[in-house]
Amino acid sequence: MKSVEKQQEYNLIASRLLEHVEMRSTDMADQQMRIASDSYADPERWEREMEQIFKRLPLLVGLSGELPEPGFYKTKNLLGVPLLLTRLKDGSVRAMLNACAHRGMQVAEGEGKCDKFACPYHAWLYGNDGSLQRVYGEDTYGAVDKAAMSLTQLPVYERGGLIFAVLTPGVEVDFEEFLGGMIEDIESLGFADWHYCGQRVIQGANWKVAYDGYLEGYHFAAAHPKTINARTYSNIMEFRGYGPHLLIAFPQRSIAKLNDVPKNERYKHENDGYDFVRTIFPNTSIFVAPEITQVAQLIPGPTVGENTTILHYIHHRKPETAEDTQKLEEMMDWLRDVVQTEDYDLGLKVQNGMASGAFSHVTFGRNERGNQYFHRWLEYYLSDDPERTQPEL
Repeated sequence: MKSVEKQQEYNLIASRLLEHVEMRSTDMADQQMRIASDSYADPERWEREMEQIFKRLPLLVGLSGELPEPGFYKTKNLLGVPLLLTRLKDGSVRAMLNACAHRGMQVAEGEGKCDKFACPYHAWLYGNDGSLQRVYGEDTYGAVDKAAMSLTQLPVYERGGLIFAVLTPGVEVDFEEFLGGMIEDIESLGFADWHYCGQRVIQGANWKVAYDGYLEGYHFAAAHPKTINARTYSNIMEFRGYGPHLLIAFPQRSIAKLNDVPKNERYKHENDGYDFVRTIFPNTSIFVAPEITQVAQLIPGPTVGENTTILHYIHHRKPETAEDTQKLEEMMDWLRDVVQTEDYDLGLKVQNGMASGAFSHVTFGRNERGNQYFHRWLEYYLSDDPERTQPEL
């Protein structure tokens, strides 16, 4: 259930989109913005982004549906950091470094359900909460303070069907403050109770080249003429900022029917007149559609010119028949193909252009307000200036 404030905000956004469509206008920044082209291709800049942003801010590391019951676990590797996610008996989630305290061997692989992990190197045994429970041959190895040799815990936070963690142990983060109004908006969608359908993995260019495409609809007509542009107006957007995160609204070509809907009822028409893309800084984009919901998780690297994107898919109900399952699989494949061929393949060519030195700067237009906002927040987190102020939309 959306709060009254959210209902009012959605009503206003829908009305603004109707005006934009009628006037052929869009939400715009005060001026254009230029950034250096080599910010997409400079390895030293990329290393700073990894250390100061990706390893110190909360990152999406999974969806609640990946750990549907106590005892479930899943291993992941993000930015070279081996992760082990588990769900405990009390329903809470643990995020740990998947590294045995003895020699650093990964104690778990893949995913599944169990209550203990045995290191495959020397058989040290851990509970699914990370506690060291047994040292093989302790009588010959020597005494071990088991309480001090648990798997290394990471700050973790689960809300709204999403799991966030900080990849550096011991970093203190106020998750509530960082995620702010965006997680409240996402929580109202009810993802925590949705079915996890699966994922698709695609490869692309520098993570910012890829992420820029999620932040605007200026490219819809040229890049998606038979897919997105058939459903959604190109170059018509409305933006809202929540800290570094964005709510981006796009009008469907059917939006004119909302003229017949009372202004205080238009909040009910997401996916029925307009769509939202919700972004979570620095690397997550969420698109809710009636057919399926896509959560794109961009993982930079292993070099400055590469990223791996995990496309997670969830649905508001579990499929009941083989036919239902097949439809969801086909939708996942279709969305994957659209993102790969109509966005990421273009992004690889953009990356080549950035690295060529053809132009010293990239210019974001006034209509690319979301991109401007994102890049200002990026500079905010990279800045060493203690007097820096948070950007405003």
